[in-house]
Amino acid sequence: MTSASSDDPGRPVVLGVDAHDTGSMPTVWAADEAARRGLPLRLVHAVPSLYREFRPSDEGHYHKMLRERADQALDRAAATARERHPGLSVATFVAEDVPAPALCRESRHAELVVLGSRRLSRAAEALSAYSVIVPVSAQAHCPVVVVRDPEHTTQDPPYVVLGVDGNPSSEPAVDFAFAFADERRAALRVLWAWQRPLVGNLDEPATEQLLRRMLFESTTGRHERHPDVSVTHELVHGHPVEELARAAEHALAVVVGRRGNGGFTGMRLGSVPHGLLRRAHCPIVTVPAHPQ
Repeated sequence: MTSASSDDPGRPVVLGVDAHDTGSMPTVWAADEAARRGLPLRLVHAVPSLYREFRPSDEGHYHKMLRERADQALDRAAATARERHPGLSVATFVAEDVPAPALCRESRHAELVVLGSRRLSRAAEALSAYSVIVPVSAQAHCPVVVVRDPEHTTQDPPYVVLGVDGNPSSEPAVDFAFAFADERRAALRVLWAWQRPLVGNLDEPATEQLLRRMLFESTTGRHERHPDVSVTHELVHGHPVEELARAAEHALAVVVGRRGNGGFTGMRLGSVPHGLLRRAHCPIVTVPAHPQ
């Protein structure tokens, strides 16, 4: 990951700012990442349009209140980012739309989209018109980072977890994880979790041998581009969500690939990324099959 030149600021790191969340953790993470990459930080808050929210009884006062709340939230986030990195280029933007579609549009021109979490229930995250984590992770055109808990920066040595399963759609996630680990001077734990079928005969030693070969092949060619990254390959028995969450307990982040483009609510995100959004405690990175 190279820094952008002064003449070309590069694609920004986009942070979805939540007016209901007064915590600074996602802002700090996004600002640090933008500064580390030499990219601008773009702070975005979405306010439903006047047409969507107009109430005859208040003649638009409710919409005005939402705009004021948005400006206040953006000002707080911008102050936090500038205080942490005085030289960082920070821009703010209020989108007149429902949050998820607005952030997906932003992702077309972003290097990363960063989101915080209100820790809503699974049903609320999937079905609420104003939830963003599941639909944006499912539909964004760039990697999406959900910051639910702080990075484990005190872990020595630091490490990043990458989940693979042999699917070609995970190739961009592998590239992202190597670059991310290299940037952080962290080790990379590549993990493949599998479960023995409940029915049918299975030659377990032969299956494990095949899976181990595929596990090592999943990172072919990356070490030459990132020679400083220490890589370990782990084949484990168990449910992928549980095993990845356990492996990432003290990680800087856990990285997984995304299949498909997601439906209206993002329910096509995939069971493993979707499960990690509820289970993992470190930042969760979901990488689309073909980042734009």
